[in-house]
Amino acid sequence: MKILLASSEVHPYSKTGGLADMVGALGKTLARSGHQIGVVTPLYAGVRERFPEMKPAGMDLELPLGPRRVSGCVWSLESSAGYTVCFVDAPEFYQRAGLYQEQGIDYADNAERFIFFSKAIAHLGLHLPWKPQVVHFHDWQAGFAALFLRHQANGAGQGNRLRTCMTIHNLAYQGLFPSGQFPLTNLPWGYFTSEGVEFYGRMNCLKAGLAFADVLTTVSPRYACEITTPEFGCGLDGLLRHRQQLLKGILNGVDYEEWNTISNPYISQPYSAEHLEGKAINKTKLQEEAGLPVEAETPLFGSIGRLVGQKGVDLMLGALGEMLSARIQVVILGTGTPSFEKAVQELAGRHPSKVFARIGFDEGFSHRIEAGCDFFLMPSRFEPCGLNQMYGLRYGTIPIVRATGGLEDTVTDVRENAEKANGIKFHECTTNALAKAIRKALALYGEPELFRRFRLNAMAADFSWDRTVAQYVEAYERAVGV
Repeated sequence: MKILLASSEVHPYSKTGGLADMVGALGKTLARSGHQIGVVTPLYAGVRERFPEMKPAGMDLELPLGPRRVSGCVWSLESSAGYTVCFVDAPEFYQRAGLYQEQGIDYADNAERFIFFSKAIAHLGLHLPWKPQVVHFHDWQAGFAALFLRHQANGAGQGNRLRTCMTIHNLAYQGLFPSGQFPLTNLPWGYFTSEGVEFYGRMNCLKAGLAFADVLTTVSPRYACEITTPEFGCGLDGLLRHRQQLLKGILNGVDYEEWNTISNPYISQPYSAEHLEGKAINKTKLQEEAGLPVEAETPLFGSIGRLVGQKGVDLMLGALGEMLSARIQVVILGTGTPSFEKAVQELAGRHPSKVFARIGFDEGFSHRIEAGCDFFLMPSRFEPCGLNQMYGLRYGTIPIVRATGGLEDTVTDVRENAEKANGIKFHECTTNALAKAIRKALALYGEPELFRRFRLNAMAADFSWDRTVAQYVEAYERAVGV
């Protein structure tokens, strides 16, 4: 098939989280499976300098944005056979210090930035010479492209219209803007209704994709069910129930070319299930890097991710406040809400021999945390899929997770299967429940043979993209058949 993926971030060109990893791995795996793949993403600051082999694609953009027209162009990069990345170059929108925000504050013109991006996606979908059959959008930043393509088809007749697929990575992030921004779309106001893009008087970019794409997916089977309920539906559960026949949960895969313990430039010592001694060396090196006492007998816990309420950071801080009286160490890497960043730093300041915190994003350090830790903390209130727990499993780092979304789908607790257990789950969204799970981890660590069995079970888990990509091809085929 001929498929155009569209995302506001794609690894290794730009990244703030798992979205970039997912789209980059999906594109690469689809191409390796014999499909013709294009990816469209913004050309952010520094990308062209890091990838100087990209070339002008010979496609100028002159797109309406409300009362004015915005110019841009397209650069292309042949990543591998059958896999081309198209970068939308509009310096006034994308040549900035951050992708979406600076110092925790969203850019004031994000509506303009990503409505323009969505228009560029639709334009490329219709005018690329290789003529994609399906455009696959990811998250709110690309959501309006589904409506732009549907509107154009309505005017031209439905016969040969380009088919669309929309993936929800996190329903909580919807791209909400004042209704006064809707004219930026240059669409008729007839779309600004409760059946369209209107959401309690505001414009909802994600809803544009959910309402007008031909098929919908999300990144785990459990989350696909959860978002049709009021508890997890973020106000869109009614629309998702209405379109539930078009909605499928497909568990994210892991790019094991990037996330592996044998050939990995970021970690100190290679290791495997057959040669676990290397993991102990990585633990020592991580303790040294974090300035923690080098103590093999002390269980080391890790946390990587956004420091926001969704991730249960308050639960983690509360539980650690209780559990740091025990013999444990913790390494935390993340960025997010300023109050959580401050709280994490203060915790490290109060317990310098037990807690290390680094605020920011560091790809190499994240690999070293996964490789060096014994346990990985992921107490999310909700989790569409989650990748860090799957990285942890491959690295032999036992996940401690709340049983929700993709965490429920990927981690096996001893109460579910004693022989195949590879992690620890808790259910209540409370500090006490997480503290109890940490106490279970300490007990597990105190039983070396049982702990080794958990670790080997973890490393045997297979979430490779080759197992996942066939389900996306099936979704594309459904879209083409709609």
